[in-house]
Amino acid sequence: MGFRLRWSVVVMWLLLLVVVVVVVNGESPYRFYNWNVTYGDIYPLGIKQQGILINGQFPGPQIESVTNDNVIVSVFNGLDEPFLISWNGVQQRRNSWQDGVYGTNCPIPPGQNFTYILQVKDQIGSYFYFPSLDMHKAAGGYGGFKISSRSVIPVPFDPPAGDFTILAGDWYKNNHTDLKAILDGGSDLPFPDGLLINGRGSNGYTFTVDQGKTYRFRISNVGLATSINFRIQGHKLLLVEVEGTHTLQNTYDSLDVHLGQSYSVLVTADQPPQDYFIAVSSRFTSEVLTATSTFHYSNSGKGVSGDPPAGPTTEIDWRNLTASGPRPNPQGSYHYGMINTTRSVRLQNTAPTINGKQRYAVNSVSFIQPDTPLKLADYFKIGGVFSLGSIPDNPTGGGAYLQTSVMAADFRGFAEIIFENPEDTVQSWHIDGQNFFVVGMDGGEWTPANRLTYNLRDTISRCTVQVYPKSWTALYMPLDNVGMWNIRSENWAHQYLGQQLYLRIYSPANSWRDEYPIPSNAILCGQAAGRSIRSL
Repeated sequence: MGFRLRWSVVVMWLLLLVVVVVVVNGESPYRFYNWNVTYGDIYPLGIKQQGILINGQFPGPQIESVTNDNVIVSVFNGLDEPFLISWNGVQQRRNSWQDGVYGTNCPIPPGQNFTYILQVKDQIGSYFYFPSLDMHKAAGGYGGFKISSRSVIPVPFDPPAGDFTILAGDWYKNNHTDLKAILDGGSDLPFPDGLLINGRGSNGYTFTVDQGKTYRFRISNVGLATSINFRIQGHKLLLVEVEGTHTLQNTYDSLDVHLGQSYSVLVTADQPPQDYFIAVSSRFTSEVLTATSTFHYSNSGKGVSGDPPAGPTTEIDWRNLTASGPRPNPQGSYHYGMINTTRSVRLQNTAPTINGKQRYAVNSVSFIQPDTPLKLADYFKIGGVFSLGSIPDNPTGGGAYLQTSVMAADFRGFAEIIFENPEDTVQSWHIDGQNFFVVGMDGGEWTPANRLTYNLRDTISRCTVQVYPKSWTALYMPLDNVGMWNIRSENWAHQYLGQQLYLRIYSPANSWRDEYPIPSNAILCGQAAGRSIRSL
């Protein structure tokens, strides 16, 4: 009897131990990064420039994470000017406090530190981070941000033999402060001086592969002004992921990547063993910029030969991408095409002159930064910083004016947003904190009749979308993330000169269920300086 009792106690403790192990292993792990941001000499186009380095690197260190990880990034600002980092595509669920743009965060003062506390909740995919203030992005300070699937979640392709990140985009030889001075003086930026691949000009980078194996390339356009086309000489690109959504696995010879966009492709090294060009070139530009890297077979007996493969230039590819199934969310999915929209918004970009200076606007409103971040003004109920409804829901056709534009939206609504581009240049729009379904795009002026052409069945979900010249793009967006979220042109000069606004998604519940409270380490500035905050 005593033996059976003792054995029962042992079994009970073993079961308790198993429960404890399961619970501990089920917790979302923490990943810690310590970054020192400094100036440093870089030579991306062969001449010395002042770059922004992270831990002495340009591009900066890659963030490696897994779905639901807590990513803790401690940033020390070693510059002589304020600094912020934002996380392109990372949704910051319930937590716009960590978004890293001036509408949500006070800049990190020179010589001081700020710790971002991110959770990559229910996300997978390929993204990047970048400096969001002024024209810092023109000096570097960007890097890759990878979110892998949890091991228990199936992925619709076999594990690749390797995983490469490509951060490509246009580049200027001018210092970022010189570019800012050009814009502040009322002019637009000149044409870029070149293209970079991972911080280097042509032939500056090599990707080594083994013959017969398949590799994943995560490609992001981190540039300031131009769309790019990506291709690998003699090899096909199998598209598998767009900004966190697995796609139908179509094969392409080349792929357009517009400003701020990210894609994943699989490439099989199935050609004779030698070196091949990786090429990126500018799109929709009168002068075509090109940069190359090397796709190197480990058993190669021959270097690259011939010219880099030519890419498209100004022709428009109207193909819209389709998804392969539910979004990678353990909570399941829903059918976006069966939900009634609660709000319809048309956002038209223009390029007005205001007070004799070049500006850019949305629905005739050219955004100006307030003296206090909008999120802080909202939290502390500071009047006079912004007004809800300070931008109309539709183009007015009237004269452009300066305004801190904030659009109000209700939590759990479902919005139709139409981006209209009457200009001769391609646009690229990003929405922080949200993913949206791209239901349509076409040339000409949008009318309600275009709704009959929407793809309400299997379109892609993403966070950055292009709008071709004299065209429109329509999207459906669930308003399911409370916070103050930036909607911006990814053309950085346009964004800097006013082509942005903020979307305030509001829940009256004032509950942690809907939004996290202000973090205890929040930097307070402007009219929020000196106020007290509740500790987490």
